[in-house]
Amino acid sequence: MTVPGPDDDLRGAHLTGVDLRGARFVRADLSGVVMRGVEVDGAEIDSPWLVESGSLLVNGVDVVPFVDAELDRRFPGRELRRASDPDGLRAAWAALERTWEATLARAAAMPPGTVDVQVDGEWSFAQTLRHLVMATDTWLRRAVLGVEQPFHPLGHPNEEYEADGNDPSVFAPGTPAYDDVLAVRAERVAMVRDYLADVTVDDLAVERRNPWAPQYPETTLSCLHTILEEEWEHHRYAVRDLDAIEAGGQSAATSSV
Repeated sequence: MTVPGPDDDLRGAHLTGVDLRGARFVRADLSGVVMRGVEVDGAEIDSPWLVESGSLLVNGVDVVPFVDAELDRRFPGRELRRASDPDGLRAAWAALERTWEATLARAAAMPPGTVDVQVDGEWSFAQTLRHLVMATDTWLRRAVLGVEQPFHPLGHPNEEYEADGNDPSVFAPGTPAYDDVLAVRAERVAMVRDYLADVTVDDLAVERRNPWAPQYPETTLSCLHTILEEEWEHHRYAVRDLDAIEAGGQSAATSSV
């Protein structure tokens, strides 16, 4: 079978009797896909926009509410991410800070090099922290604070950043020292905390420009919600990969970086 390329369009395709065991779909749009009489033992779906995007039916049952509730149970404080008033947002950020502090301590206690290990080609722990620096720069510094060039050089862009016409040269090449990453990350965490300390109800309602799609207006509140979503989703990924590293005994020397 020919492996579809990145530009192949399979919308409306009918795949009958196809063996897809072990196949991997990355950054693929599977909206509206219908599967009938399929074997799904051990299948894994990861959709960071699952809760916001609609429904996922398994044997006629929408499993999205169950997934959302289970993630809230696994990650205490996650349920606060939709807070809509200043006090609620401050509580949400404080809970997130406590969660990340524990995860940073866990990573620090693991063997040297762990923070640069990539599991199954995903971002390393250090790269995840760098991406969250970029997320804060995008949604707080640019969207809310209006900084023209908001990005710190140690930020880490998403895969589509350059393809979407953005300039990747604003980010430093190579692998920076982890201590430098921690320092910049701490600055950005404090930046959000400081902003929330003084934010008002009126501030939350102010209209902002979506930094990726200016034609779609945002509010300060929706920008802050995006930051919280980014934080919790990437924390989930980070914990997943730390678990895999511990379970598999992977090390920086045996993993691709």
